[in-house]
Amino acid sequence: MKPYRPNDYTVQERTAPDYTVAGVAFEAAGGEEGVRALVESFYRHMDTLPQAKKVREMHDDDLCESIEKLTTFLVGWLGGPARYEEKFGMMNLPGAHRHLAIGVAEKEVWLHCMQKALDEQGYDELFKRHVMVQLSFPAEMCRNRT
Repeated sequence: MKPYRPNDYTVQERTAPDYTVAGVAFEAAGGEEGVRALVESFYRHMDTLPQAKKVREMHDDDLCESIEKLTTFLVGWLGGPARYEEKFGMMNLPGAHRHLAIGVAEKEVWLHCMQKALDEQGYDELFKRHVMVQLSFPAEMCRNRT
């Protein structure tokens, strides 16, 4: 038997970051500054997209606290410093959103705004997909209507 020798037809192993390893996703997002830019872009889309009007109305007119909460949550969620609890108390996503009528349509609009914000940041396509897949779980946890 001949020894194995790679050639032009050999499948090359593709290396990609493992965003599930602590800190990798946070770095890919650009650290705290990158996450804040993502969240600010997210809320800009929520303010301007007609289909997001109903979801935007679920927020205060002044988005400062919402921006801070989502930024702090995402920083920790992406593997950065976990400061949400010290700033805002224990995290309970379903409980925090229970008073809002969040159905499938509202969840989808929220995710759409996040996708638009991710696309604006110039992130790697695999990172954007990772974030969207992972965010679909907490988004679904907040849904309390059909």
